[in-house]
Amino acid sequence: MSFLTTDLYDANEGRVAVVEPMFRAYGGRARFAGQVVTLKVYEDNTRVREVLAEPGQGRILVVDGGGSRRCALLGDQIAELAVKNGWEGVVIYGCIRDSVAINALDIGVRALDTTPKKSVKRNEGQRDLVLAFGAVEFVPGHWLYVDEDGLLLSATPLL
Repeated sequence: MSFLTTDLYDANEGRVAVVEPMFRAYGGRARFAGQVVTLKVYEDNTRVREVLAEPGQGRILVVDGGGSRRCALLGDQIAELAVKNGWEGVVIYGCIRDSVAINALDIGVRALDTTPKKSVKRNEGQRDLVLAFGAVEFVPGHWLYVDEDGLLLSATPLL
């Protein structure tokens, strides 16, 4: 993808929201963009796998993991599933694991950090909610643009 969040911001100032800097970059794509799909979970990645098993059609899964750093919500197997199903990327307000393997995949990933600990499996979580973290609201269907400089949200497509 050939866009810069700085250019998109400058051209759309006042109509876009910038996520506060907090995420580390993983995955083989430095830049990715797509429509937002939201998921709220806490230390349980069952629904993450479930959603990423669906056709991604160029979308980005945004996961509100409550900022927990106690376990990972995404590992290499689920990330491979996301690639296979055409997801552009995954943004996790929480941790991932298997970062070396994920870095070799053709997908964009942003997360707070890494941990070797896997999540529990309770099949809990809520989908398609408006999520609030990073001083912005992630609204299902809105557009997210991610590059080396950060994350930018828009109610309408910018490209």
